[in-house]
Amino acid sequence: MIRAYKFLMRPTARQGQALTQMLADHCSLYNGALQERRDAYRHVSKVSVKYGMQSAQLREIRAFDPERQGQWSFSSQQATLRRLDKAFAAFFRRVRSGDTPGYPRFRGVNWFDTVEFPKDGDGCRWNAAPHDPATRVRFQGVGHVKVNQHRAVVGKVKTVSVKREGRKWFVILTAEQGKPEPLPETGSVVGIDLGISNFLADSGGEFVPNPRHGRRAAAKLKAAQQGLSRFPRCKGGERTANHQRAVDKVAGLHGKVRRQRLDHAHKTALGLLREHDFAAHEKLKIRNMRKAAAPKPGPGRLGISLPNGATAKTALNRSISDAGWGVFLTILHAKAESAGREVIAVDPRNTSRTCPECGHTAKENRPTQEKFRCQACGHTAHADTVGALNVLRAGLVRRNANSA
Repeated sequence: MIRAYKFLMRPTARQGQALTQMLADHCSLYNGALQERRDAYRHVSKVSVKYGMQSAQLREIRAFDPERQGQWSFSSQQATLRRLDKAFAAFFRRVRSGDTPGYPRFRGVNWFDTVEFPKDGDGCRWNAAPHDPATRVRFQGVGHVKVNQHRAVVGKVKTVSVKREGRKWFVILTAEQGKPEPLPETGSVVGIDLGISNFLADSGGEFVPNPRHGRRAAAKLKAAQQGLSRFPRCKGGERTANHQRAVDKVAGLHGKVRRQRLDHAHKTALGLLREHDFAAHEKLKIRNMRKAAAPKPGPGRLGISLPNGATAKTALNRSISDAGWGVFLTILHAKAESAGREVIAVDPRNTSRTCPECGHTAKENRPTQEKFRCQACGHTAHADTVGALNVLRAGLVRRNANSA
C-alpha cells in the first residue's frame, strides 16, 4: 500500500530563492519540450516526438546550460518530461473517447508549482540529517531544508515532491507500507445521500450539516478580489509590494477555504468508517451537474433569448462546488481501503423518488426538496433519508452480486 505524507517546509531566504529558481527552470524545460512536440507535428513529415527521444536530449541540454538546467537533478527533469508525456496521453485518450480534447498548454512560471523526485536518494534525501533534532530534507542545488514533521512516516519512502502553495513550501512523500490493520468490525451498514441543504443524510436518519465554508468567506474574498482588481495584470517579477500583498491575500483566503473543506471531509469520512463496515453512495457525475444552463432562443427573433434560469443554476453550481462532494468521496474511498472497509457507488436515478416501503416510483412522491410522501401507500419521511435508504439497498444488492 502507498500512503502520502505532506509536511510544511521552512526554507531560509536563500533556499527559498533556490526552490523558486528550480521551479522556473523545470517550467522552462516543460514548455520547451511541449514546443518541440508542437513544431515536430506541424512539420510536413508530422513527426511524433516521444518521451524517450526528449529524455535522451537531457545530457546535451544540461551541458549547454550548466548554470540553470545543469544544476538540478537529472531524475527530476526526467519526471517533468514524463509529466508532459502523461498530459499528451490523456489528450489522445480524450480524443479517442469523443470528450473535449484539451490540448496540453504552456505553463506560466507562477502556474508550475510542483517538482517530483522519482526516488529517494537520487537528487534528494529525506531525513538527510538524522543527527539534527529538526527533520531536514536535502535537494540537489538547494541544500538541507528544515521540515515541520508533525507525524511519523511509516514505511519506506519511495518518491519526494516539492510543492509551492502561495508563499508556503511543502514536501510530499509517498511511502510503501505493508497491509494496514483493519478497524474492528461493527456489523453496521449505511447508505449516504449527498446534498446541499445538508452535506449528507444517512440511512439511519442522521444528518451532517453543510458547513458552507465558501459562502462564509464570500464577503472577505469579494473585498480582497476587488482590492486586487485595482492593479494591472503583469508578471510576478514586475509586481509592486502592494500588488503582491493583494495577490497573497486572495490566495490565502482561497487556501483557507480549501483546507477547511479538506478537514471537514476527512473528519466526516473517518466518522462514517469507524461506525460502519459497509457504505454505499450515489455515483455522481459532478462535472455534468455543474454545467451552465443552456440558452433558450426566442421564437422568430434573432438575438433574443428566453429566460433559462441561468442565475439560479449559477447559484446551484456555486453551492455544489462549495460542498466539495468530489473531494469527500475520494477521501472516503482512500480511507476505506486503509481501514479494511467496503464502499460501493450505485446508480443515483430515482433514489429519492422511490418509496422504501412499497417500491412505488413517481415524481410526485417528492413534492418539495425535503418532503417525501408516497402517492401509493402514504409513507412520509425526509426525502434525503429516503434517498439514503434506497442507495443502501442498491449497494447491498450490488455487493451480493459481486460476491456471488
